[in-house]
Amino acid sequence: MTRSRAQDLDVCGVTAAIAVIDGKWKTALLWLLESGPQRPGELRRRLPGLSEKVLTQALREMEADEIVHREVHDVLPLKTEYSLTAFGRELAEAVAPLSDWGHRRLEKLAAARPAS
Repeated sequence: MTRSRAQDLDVCGVTAAIAVIDGKWKTALLWLLESGPQRPGELRRRLPGLSEKVLTQALREMEADEIVHREVHDVLPLKTEYSLTAFGRELAEAVAPLSDWGHRRLEKLAAARPAS
């Protein structure tokens, strides 16, 4: 799904929601930010394989979609923290049942695998 779909007014609601969390890292970032404000370095440590460039891009997109708030504290060195907005917390609550379904699916797949 292209980034422009997140701004498209002529799509169904599910497509509009998925466009905001589309990508490899956004759902994981949403999940991590549910526990409270995080600094970019903390997010990278908790998500091995996530590059600084991709993290910055994902957070900027999430900020543009108003689900993440970026706060820069005026100290030296600069301290930046990201947190969920009220709209972001609402999205996290909406995605929770989908997450539960996904876990049930994974359990079902694991149970169906032949024992080795």
